[in-house]
Amino acid sequence: MIDYRTALLGIALAFGTAAPAAAHLAPGAAAPPFTAQAAKGGTVSTVSLAAALAKGPLVLYFFPQSFTSGCTAEAHDFAEHAGDFAALGTTVIAVSGDDIATQERFSTQECRSKFLVAADPGLAIAKRYQATILNAYADRTSYVIAPDGKVVYEYTNLDPSKHVANTLAALHALREAKP
Repeated sequence: MIDYRTALLGIALAFGTAAPAAAHLAPGAAAPPFTAQAAKGGTVSTVSLAAALAKGPLVLYFFPQSFTSGCTAEAHDFAEHAGDFAALGTTVIAVSGDDIATQERFSTQECRSKFLVAADPGLAIAKRYQATILNAYADRTSYVIAPDGKVVYEYTNLDPSKHVANTLAALHALREAKP
């Protein structure tokens, strides 16, 4: 039996519709507010943009689906660099269309209990951040959001290999601009 979500993602990739460059929030845009259920280490809590930004900058990254190879690799990379993000005073929140039960497991098994993983089953948050693939999945998009609520960096690429390095570089640039 074919998973319809995998088929839609394959179609999007085949036709190059997975990451339209102009569709994402640009630097300078106001980050849309959100509240969601999220898990960290298997513990569920409510997270919001406002609460995250009260602590400092935020890396908000969207990913297509928990427990798939690219999303797992990206989660491992973010987990391995959790100390680097913490040293920059940054909160990391990952978001996908998976339900909270799936995110509880993913947060422990693949994110190594290092950062929050939010459930967005209707893709309401991903749509507000213009980070969807055919409105069926969250796109692999990373945002760096300054404490004032403005997007300072956006990167979209289905290849997970550069999201962590790029967001860390953007955070260093933000720190240099506003020590």
